Amino acid sequence: MTLIPPLRQTGGKKLRLVTRAALLRLAVLFVVLCGLGFWAWTAMIRMPRESFAGPWPPLTQKEVALRETLKRDVQVLAGDIGERSLFVPGSLMTAANFIEAALAGAGYQVNRHGYEAGGTMCHNLEVEIPGGTRRDEIVVIGAHYDSVSGSPGANDNASGVAALLALARSFSTAQPGRTVRFVAFVNEEPPFFGTAQMGSRVYAKECRKRGENIVAMVSLETIGWYSDEKGSQKYPFPVGLFYPSRGDFIAFVGNTASRELVRQCVATFRRQARFPSEGAALPGLMPGVGWSDHWSFWREGYPALMVTDTAPFRYPHYHTAEDTPDKIDYERLARVVSGLENVIRDLVNPAR
Repeated sequence: MTLIPPLRQTGGKKLRLVTRAALLRLAVLFVVLCGLGFWAWTAMIRMPRESFAGPWPPLTQKEVALRETLKRDVQVLAGDIGERSLFVPGSLMTAANFIEAALAGAGYQVNRHGYEAGGTMCHNLEVEIPGGTRRDEIVVIGAHYDSVSGSPGANDNASGVAALLALARSFSTAQPGRTVRFVAFVNEEPPFFGTAQMGSRVYAKECRKRGENIVAMVSLETIGWYSDEKGSQKYPFPVGLFYPSRGDFIAFVGNTASRELVRQCVATFRRQARFPSEGAALPGLMPGVGWSDHWSFWREGYPALMVTDTAPFRYPHYHTAEDTPDKIDYERLARVVSGLENVIRDLVNPAR
C-alpha cells in the first residue's frame, strides 16, 4: 500500500477497499479449499483403527497349512495350466474344471453360468450358502480366473482364485445369517474388461434383473506380492500424498458410494489381522480404483470393493510372461487370507 502514492484521498481509499476485498476473497477461498480437503480426507481416506505395524507373530498351524494350500493352487493354475484366456480356450476350460472340482471337493454344489464370448462358451462358477435370519441379503466374494494373453497370471489372478478357494473351504460348514456366494468369474482381462462379455458384468446384470439384494461384493484381485523397499509403492496423483511408499500392505479400495463397506472391512481386518492394511473410498474414475470385477457391481448399484496389492502400482511383473508362481509371497498371502476370513465372517453375520 505504501508504494501507491495517495494522489487523491478518495482514490487511495478505493484502492484500499479493493485490496481488502481481494484479500477477503482469497481468505474465503483458502478456507473453502481447506474444508474440502478435510472433508475428502475424512470421507475417502481416513479409516477406522490403526494399520498393524511391528514384528509379525509366527504363523499359526492353521496359517502354515493355508500357506501350503495357497501355494499348491497357484501352482496348478499358473504353473501347470499357465495362460488362461479365451485365446487359449482349452486352458481356460481346464482352469474352470479345476476350480469346479476344488469347490465340489469342499462339499459344494457348483453352478455353472455359461454364456458365449468371442464365439466360445465360457463360464462363471458359483457356489452358495443360504443365509438364516437374513437370507435375502447376499454377500458375494469373487475372483477372476482368467489371465491376460501371454501371461501365466500367478499374481493376476491365480493368487485371488487360490484365496477364493481357501475361503470357500473355510465356510463350507458355516451357517451364516446372510446368504454368501463364492464366484469365480471369467473374462475380466482385456479385451473383455468393461464390455458386455466380461464375466462379472454378465453375472451382476443377471442379479439385478432378478431383483437380488446384494449388500456387499468383495473382489479378490492380485493379492500376492509385497515389498519392504522404500519407493516400491506408486500411486496415481495425488493419492500418494496420504499413503505409504512401501508396498508391504494389503489395500481395500472402493468408490465413494461404497464408503461404508470399505470402512467396515478395514475395521474388521485391522481388529484381528496382524498385517499392514490401507483403505480408500475414491472416485470410481480415478485410475486403478475400478480395475476389477467390483466395477461390474457398481454399474448395477451394488456396494462393492476390491482387495488388492495394487497390482500395476507395485508389481513389476504385472501383465507379463514373468508373472509366475515363484514371484508370490505365500507367507504374507496366508496372513492376508486369514484376515479376510474374519472380514467375511463379519459381513455375513451382521451384529444388527
